Amino acid sequence: MRQPKIVVTDLDFADTTFEREMVEAAGLAFAAFQDRDADAIIRNAADADAIITSYGDFCPRVFEALGGRLRAVSRTGIGYDNVDVASATAHGVGVCVVPGYGTEVVSDHAIALALAVLRRVNELDADMRAGRWGHEPRRPLGQAWGRTFGVVGMGEIGRATARKAAGLGFHVVCASRSLTPGRRTPEGYEALALDDLLAVSDVVSLHTALVPQTRHLLGEARLALMKPGAIVVNTSRGAVVDTVALARALQEGRLWGAGIDVFEQEPLPADHPLLRAPHTVLTPHAAYWSEESGRELRTRATQAAIHAALGRIPADCLNPEAMRAL
Repeated sequence: MRQPKIVVTDLDFADTTFEREMVEAAGLAFAAFQDRDADAIIRNAADADAIITSYGDFCPRVFEALGGRLRAVSRTGIGYDNVDVASATAHGVGVCVVPGYGTEVVSDHAIALALAVLRRVNELDADMRAGRWGHEPRRPLGQAWGRTFGVVGMGEIGRATARKAAGLGFHVVCASRSLTPGRRTPEGYEALALDDLLAVSDVVSLHTALVPQTRHLLGEARLALMKPGAIVVNTSRGAVVDTVALARALQEGRLWGAGIDVFEQEPLPADHPLLRAPHTVLTPHAAYWSEESGRELRTRATQAAIHAALGRIPADCLNPEAMRAL
């Protein structure tokens, strides 16, 4: 009897020992690669029953090639913009994600970025390391109390961010496709239309998925709606923000600053204007990671692949009907 096999096509971690040990303990075969290109995936995962991926290019061509045997693709994250779910479904392949694993740590990071920019923490730190004492050159410095914190996207992470912002003394407003402007959320936050939120918020924190409708959701036109003293925070997807337009707004002094963890191109190119923009705190797509959240992420993503390879339907499958049809 053939032993089911799980293939890691690419992984956003240093090695695959963690995944290998889980898979082999379940009695399955394992192979790991580090190539997200579609042609490489087709070649490396030709005999896979399930795949684990971080950023692999799972376009229709991949599912056309692998759909005969492949049961599921398990992504190490919440989003799935690198996976064509419709094509996966058409070829009987389940698509699995890991919802909820990073709710607390990503919302922590969003708040940390907002406060670091508001308090100019990185700039004050750089001054001290250069032998300069005093805060006057870095004014204005802000505080949470008395400012409005706008949350765009009220999924689990957005709601956690709103809760933490309110706890710090911010007045919280929100915008989401699932909410009706003019009403209040169960937590009591006022829901606004997006353009209205941008006009009144001192901090705008983005927590929306990347779909065609949200690409460059915050672009030149909407940046112009924001207060001159506003801060942009993005821990969602890089392409939700037009980062070139954001850099230009910062250079021209049309915003207080920005805290950005995700970028349209990663790693961020050395010549990107955001690296030269003033009053920014930039982190290398690190918001999702803590030792605790990382272990949960890898465990759940691997377990989903194991269940699929063994003929079960994983708990966090986006399209279980595709797997039932096999």
